Amino acid sequence: MVAAIGVSSPKSAILRSTILLKEPSSHFLGKPLTGFYLQQNLKRRDVVSLVVTSASTTRNTEGGGGGRGADRFYFNVTGFPFPLGPFLNRRTIRTEVVRGCIWTFEQEQALGFSSVSTNIRMTVIKLKTGGLWVHAPIAPTKECIQLVKELAAPVEYIILPTFAYEHKIFVGPFSRKFPRAQVWVAPRQWSWPLNLPLEFFGIFRAKTLKDNDLSTDWADEIEQKVLSSPEVGIGPYVEVAFYHKRSRTLLITDAVIFVPRQPPECISKESLLASAKNGLAVKILSKGKEVPEEPVVDNKMNRQKGWERMVLQILFLGPSNLLEPNASFAQMSQKLIVSPIVKTLVFSKVPEKVRDWVYSITGDWKFKRIIAAHFASPINASRSDFLAAFAFLDELLGERYMTRPSVSLFFSSIMGKAASYFPPDDMKTLSSLDQFLVSVGAVKKTVSGRKSVLTRTR
Repeated sequence: MVAAIGVSSPKSAILRSTILLKEPSSHFLGKPLTGFYLQQNLKRRDVVSLVVTSASTTRNTEGGGGGRGADRFYFNVTGFPFPLGPFLNRRTIRTEVVRGCIWTFEQEQALGFSSVSTNIRMTVIKLKTGGLWVHAPIAPTKECIQLVKELAAPVEYIILPTFAYEHKIFVGPFSRKFPRAQVWVAPRQWSWPLNLPLEFFGIFRAKTLKDNDLSTDWADEIEQKVLSSPEVGIGPYVEVAFYHKRSRTLLITDAVIFVPRQPPECISKESLLASAKNGLAVKILSKGKEVPEEPVVDNKMNRQKGWERMVLQILFLGPSNLLEPNASFAQMSQKLIVSPIVKTLVFSKVPEKVRDWVYSITGDWKFKRIIAAHFASPINASRSDFLAAFAFLDELLGERYMTRPSVSLFFSSIMGKAASYFPPDDMKTLSSLDQFLVSVGAVKKTVSGRKSVLTRTR
């Protein structure tokens, strides 16, 4: 979900999440949503109805995996230039999204030795055949695998929907736990600084996902659309969106996010409190205000402050004011958006290609729910909400390729202004980074990779 850190991605969710400063309060062990409703109950079709939905959660401390200690152990120190943590301990939270059909599995994911964490999500769908279809695997701890096995169905397909290192790194280890499962990967896989083959990551005999492929074993239940952009710098942005027809669920990896007001349950209190401390990053990003040296007490307010600071660093790299993050956080949370880093460093470079993908999704799939790989999910969101998140593309292209006006598009336009607004002061670091990368040729200013114009929203 954001710039490239690990061995592979210019958009790694964790990478985007950093200000690239090491906090003295770094930690090693990761131990231990409420929904907010933004809803217009208009009696019209496809109106805005953005809601983080509730679902039944398996709390691992009370059965349902019951894992602790050794069951949550997972050793990982890989990543470039910063490894992805937690390094030794990852708690897994399983949530039933659609009864007997769709489950999500979440773990904490941190950037190296910093105090910045977010959640990473795997989604499991039970097919009509009785087998499991696994989207974006997470670390296969004993606890995680036990929670999968409790679904009492064989894992038949393992899907890597992106090129990003933060998701790729777990596919090999996860697939070894289910050796009979087929592994499918997004096309045009690459890594950086060394472009290593999939076998290096422990991924063998993988099949390649194709756009609108009707020949897959799951095509009757799950459709797919590939966004494969021209190279915008060190490599192309590739993401595969999926649509589960029976539940009307859209699966996205990093293209959109919904930042919840409160931190995900899988992020440990140690991580939140470490972020709440007034370390070096806060002193630099405090708008010149005096930063008090005071101990951090474990309470709800400090945990919330830690979460807000994490989010702003994930979204902006160098936000304007970490000392008092409330105002900026309020403007970025509780709405479906494209991450500022993905928008600035990737999607703004290939707006036609992205718009074609977005229009194809909203034109063909009548989804009512979105599950993304990071932050809040599931999200009750319509096609209008999804279009609104990408409203900035129209501004970049200066035109609209729609054959007819509609109530849906009207609301998309209104909500798009809110979804595309990012606080200017917070965007300064990211904008400067973008200008620098363009000036040295590391990132291209714009790339045309458009094959066709899609013109419909049904």
